[in-house]
Amino acid sequence: MDQFYKAILSLETLEDCYSFFEDVATVTEIKALAQRFQVAKMLKEGYTYQDIEEKTGASTATISRVKRFLHYGAGGYEVALKKLNQKEQ
Repeated sequence: MDQFYKAILSLETLEDCYSFFEDVATVTEIKALAQRFQVAKMLKEGYTYQDIEEKTGASTATISRVKRFLHYGAGGYEVALKKLNQKEQ
């Protein structure tokens, strides 16, 4: 696992990421991960389940699962969202 995560951390460009993830995961898997991240972002921004469902296509079960991890998980969503927000500013 460490080697896999280190490989991800070594990617320097968006193009590198696209190429890597295209090789290691299916389009469906990548879309599911991206959707969960978008759900987490929208939950943090205060969107309702209905808004999130309409804008992302995520089921209420997925939204609920992401919300549970936002509140009781390892803090990964929080770290990623904070760092992304800092880079965008």
